[in-house]
Amino acid sequence: MTGYAVLLASSSPQRRALLEVLGADFEVIPPGVEETSAGPPLEVAQENAYRKASAVARAEPDRIVLGVDTLVAAGRAIFGKPATEDEARTTLRTLSGRSHTVISGVSVIRPRRRAQTVAAQTTVRFRALEAPLLAWYLAGGEWRERAGAYAIQGRGAALVEGIDGDWTNVVGLPVPTVLELIPELLAHSR
Repeated sequence: MTGYAVLLASSSPQRRALLEVLGADFEVIPPGVEETSAGPPLEVAQENAYRKASAVARAEPDRIVLGVDTLVAAGRAIFGKPATEDEARTTLRTLSGRSHTVISGVSVIRPRRRAQTVAAQTTVRFRALEAPLLAWYLAGGEWRERAGAYAIQGRGAALVEGIDGDWTNVVGLPVPTVLELIPELLAHSR
């Protein structure tokens, strides 16, 4: 095996940042695949993670590839990345004062082995989002390119009352799950 220990099939700066904090030896290759958004949330997250990993693995068959897809769900409803501020406002109002689930599908493809695809889930409880708090959050623009229209590692922390589960999953890369699938990731740290 040449090059980096793991290929990250993602363009997410949050995933990159978490792997950098760990000192992991990785390279980013955006997968450029069409994602699905229809179906049971757990299955959607796992399918999208697999699509990302397999797209990169086809081009790099002798490398370990990691694909991840994170979404926000309340029941069967999936809250993806809002296209506009109005969509972000609607999503945040829907999540206001209640719990939702952040699901990350994680798919690892190793050379000459079957893909391993699993999911991590974290429950997030939002505060009641009164108009001034909602306006403050939306004005910051952090909702852009964020599943569920928020980022817990940024200003979005002000929206959260509590979580049950893995915080890194809510950021977009469930570190404990990834290390379970790729334990050697830290052995190749920089």
